[in-house]
Amino acid sequence: MLMTHGWPASDRPNAVTIGNFDGIHLGHQAMLARLTARATSVGAAPTVLTFEPHPREIFTPQSAPTRLTSLREKLEILRNLGVAHVHVCRFSKRFAALSAEDFVRRILVEGLKARYVLVGDDFRFGAKRAGDFALLQRMGREFGFQAEALHTIEAAGQRASSTAVRCALAAGDMAMAAQLLGRPYSISGRVVGGDQLGRKIGYPTANIQLKHNKPPLRGIFAVHVQGLERPDWPGVASLGTRPTVHANGRQTLEVHLFNFDRSLYRQHLRVEFLHKLRDEARFPNLDALIAQIDLDAKQARELLNV
Repeated sequence: MLMTHGWPASDRPNAVTIGNFDGIHLGHQAMLARLTARATSVGAAPTVLTFEPHPREIFTPQSAPTRLTSLREKLEILRNLGVAHVHVCRFSKRFAALSAEDFVRRILVEGLKARYVLVGDDFRFGAKRAGDFALLQRMGREFGFQAEALHTIEAAGQRASSTAVRCALAAGDMAMAAQLLGRPYSISGRVVGGDQLGRKIGYPTANIQLKHNKPPLRGIFAVHVQGLERPDWPGVASLGTRPTVHANGRQTLEVHLFNFDRSLYRQHLRVEFLHKLRDEARFPNLDALIAQIDLDAKQARELLNV
């Protein structure tokens, strides 16, 4: 898969879909399946145009949505779904000032040589979100590309959306999140050095580097870890600020793998969150914390049949 940054420039025809694709839930997956099918029929490369950072992180940073996927995670999933080319457009106030007509002409026609453009039925684009599907269709007839809007996809009785996934994760409903995503929710990252407290109390952990300090879930979880010599390695994970041992409020992801005692430093792992065991809590002392970790590990083993 080819990835490019900056202003779009392609020397080949593309079939394009546009969006943030945060989480790549079942609605996104339906769009990508439609994109790859139509790309073949129009003789163009299936291409995703996405934005970094998220537009709301520029305009309303305090209320910007929590990220479900880092850029690396997003690219990995898109590659697995058959996308040939991802163009990551650097979103800025200058870019946002493009009129809807200029967005079509400069980005889709001149930059990506679009033969086919697929969007969601609520898609808006251009300065002040003035562009809509009707404008896209009209300019498609003028510039020679087909435009199509895909209707909402439902999963588990509700609209599949990044917001619905965030709500399920915040509520600790891992099963609902997995239904909306078509897979367990996961976070991937490199194992970095920690304070070795886990090893001292009998629960060595892999400390996973977080790309953002605002993960969409927190608490204690039964997990599977991918990236080791066998898939679905079971474990128990803590995602939060570790209030019993730290007061800095920094988010950390620590995973204790069952029946595993090797250094994983610098390895890249993916942690799948399968069951929420409890919320994070502050304990009066280290002995009370260890007693609770014993209970967490026992419950996780039972849930994962370890």
